[in-house]
Amino acid sequence: MIFMRKKIFQLHRRLSIIIAIPVLLWASSGFMHPIMTNIRPAIATQGIMTVAVDTGRIRYPLAKALKEHHLDSLSNFRLVHIDTNWFYQLQPLAGAGGPGGRVAIPIYISCTNGNILTAGDWLYAQYLARQFLEGGGSNARATRGTTGVRDGGQGMTHDCCGAATDIVLNPVKGARVANVSLVSHYDDEYKSINRLLPVYRVSFERADGIRVYVETTQDRYSFAMDDRRAVFDEIFRLCHTWGWLDALGKGRLAVEMLIALTALFTAVLGIYIFFTTRGSGAHGARRNHRYTAITAALFTLLWAFSGSYHALSRFREDVRDRYAMDTRLAAESAEFDIARLQAACRRPVTNVSMVVIDGERYWRVSLLPEKMAMHKDLMKEMKASLAPVAYVRVRDYAVLADGDARYAAWMATRFSGYPAGEIKKVEPVTSFGDEYNFTDKRLPVWKVSYERDHHVRYYVETGSGKLASRVDDLVAAEGYSFSVFHKHHFMDWGGKKVRDASTMFWAFAQVVMVVIGLIFWLKRRRSLRS
Repeated sequence: MIFMRKKIFQLHRRLSIIIAIPVLLWASSGFMHPIMTNIRPAIATQGIMTVAVDTGRIRYPLAKALKEHHLDSLSNFRLVHIDTNWFYQLQPLAGAGGPGGRVAIPIYISCTNGNILTAGDWLYAQYLARQFLEGGGSNARATRGTTGVRDGGQGMTHDCCGAATDIVLNPVKGARVANVSLVSHYDDEYKSINRLLPVYRVSFERADGIRVYVETTQDRYSFAMDDRRAVFDEIFRLCHTWGWLDALGKGRLAVEMLIALTALFTAVLGIYIFFTTRGSGAHGARRNHRYTAITAALFTLLWAFSGSYHALSRFREDVRDRYAMDTRLAAESAEFDIARLQAACRRPVTNVSMVVIDGERYWRVSLLPEKMAMHKDLMKEMKASLAPVAYVRVRDYAVLADGDARYAAWMATRFSGYPAGEIKKVEPVTSFGDEYNFTDKRLPVWKVSYERDHHVRYYVETGSGKLASRVDDLVAAEGYSFSVFHKHHFMDWGGKKVRDASTMFWAFAQVVMVVIGLIFWLKRRRSLRS
């Protein structure tokens, strides 16, 4: 028995030395993570104010514009505006979708005169980024919009393309744009945790070097980075997610999992030693290590287990970006009557696009909410309102009852390949939780549940026609483990500040445990040599 205990002591000591530095890196960077979430760049808003379509500006038929510019078909379209200038945003048919696939750059055609806005997506990215960074409001000079172009020989009409370009390139307030680049792959700054691709990276000429990432096809804020946050982000990448091992590919996950499991086993050995030995004779660093270690032991077990479980789950490829609805709109069927849509929906229209549900075409009509809600920080509020939307049948302008829920169900049917009759439940999701959390990014979405395949659930975003997440009971177990045990969401009852304080306290406890353990080991080595 004594011999066995001695072997356990030796094994615990050797394994502790092996994992000391990795655990120190993980714990110190884990301590820093809540600080990082509170020093994010200052952004005025993460949502664009919804406005009703100015029907007086929708004068040039879309079908006619497509024919004139020899655009036979497209993936879809919607309406966007740069200040008071309205455009059709056309999404061309793309090649392979998702990260690494060919990116189809949207085309912008004036709703007033049918002209193409040169470099429209590049300009619109800047317009959105400025709105997010500095807030809403017109950036147009009083003299803008007075220029015109000939309208079929019947006089002058407003040159919205020139006005929009001038507004973006010559703002009357705020910092100027330093650089704009399309991001179609994740990189060291724009990581896969941000989920959205493709996006534009818009850098501004400011002392903090801020850059704002925006998704032009959904008017969506994605991410912001400044020079100060970049320093913390790089430290976290190197110390916590071990970006320096990226060259190993999936091998990095294997290394992380092996060390986390070793830490788990070492903690179990330490607990055994504590309860099977008497500590009355311990003193100095040994005594300090003994009691700090047993105090931190529970959280050592929690983060080591959840961390290794999380690393194991990431061997499974995340393929959600491969799933998107393919509308394929023919040019001749792209004609819509904005006045008739408003009459059918009985509310002001804010946008129009097209969807197909079980072979039937519908106009997806976004409507002006009765009460405007502006979400300034989605990652803090953790919720978003469900915007009003109607589905109007193209052939007779009849409104489809529960259209958004029915489209969500149709999307899940297409993505899953399961019969529509197997759907158990369709429900809206307007806030992040343990299963569908802030790492999934998209809100609001619809949750479509099935009984089969471990009660699989499909979270779909009807606005973009994309799969937000696919979860079953097995995936949910890992997500719950990582959320509760690793990120301390069991402290959500106290709010973010209490959860952050808990995370930092117990991460610091791990640091103290390791440092005292190393001091004890060094003193023991010196005593053995003397």
